[in-house]
Amino acid sequence: MSNESTLEASATAPTGTGNSGGHRATASPSKGVDGAVSRAPLESFAPESGPASAESNLEAILDIPVTLAMEIGRTQVSIRNLLKLSQGSVVSLDRLAGEPLDVLVNGTLVAHGEVVVVNEKFGIRLTDVISAQERVKKLK
Repeated sequence: MSNESTLEASATAPTGTGNSGGHRATASPSKGVDGAVSRAPLESFAPESGPASAESNLEAILDIPVTLAMEIGRTQVSIRNLLKLSQGSVVSLDRLAGEPLDVLVNGTLVAHGEVVVVNEKFGIRLTDVISAQERVKKLK
């Protein structure tokens, strides 16, 4: 008998009663001279720490698209009143004129702002940004 550890494997043909439809293999480590089973060393999969790791994690998500929406206000209407809307209809919202708009990212409030015109296009100037801690509290 040699002192080297070997791996013995046996395969059996399917018996026709199992669901696997394939071969079943079992493996067991062989015992050494003293009868003890030895284990293979495993690598540590602990996450790296430090600024280089944080930067690479951030770099991985920077190109993910998100939906940015500006919300002037909301209201609820019945389907009957919704079907009556036509060109020129006025829908009153739950906000007063001059109140800041909500800036939503994927449906989550991240800031408030005011409408501006830049090069004949509408834009929004952020007046108040919700802190990350407050956004996390709202998720819970």
